[in-house]
Amino acid sequence: MGILIKPIVTEKMTAQGDKLNRYGFIVDRNANKIEIKQAVEQTYNVSVVKVNTANYHGKKKSRYTKAGMLNGRTNHFKKAYVTLAADDKIDFYSNI
Repeated sequence: MGILIKPIVTEKMTAQGDKLNRYGFIVDRNANKIEIKQAVEQTYNVSVVKVNTANYHGKKKSRYTKAGMLNGRTNHFKKAYVTLAADDKIDFYSNI
């Protein structure tokens, strides 16, 4: 999977896919927009018009258990929002 880790399949992204032809992916943190564009075009056989990225930093989390307080952190990750050409679509459910 290299650059594309997994697609974002939420209500909000599904609505954007229907309305704006925009799809979201969790991508490798070191990937740039050009690499993301090439990976999406190769994987899904579509033409990408625009790529927007957003870096998310992990949050600190703590919980109380029988063993005491457990402290940790969620992972950092990067999202890519990909806008496709007007006649292209991606169907994430076709492989099921």
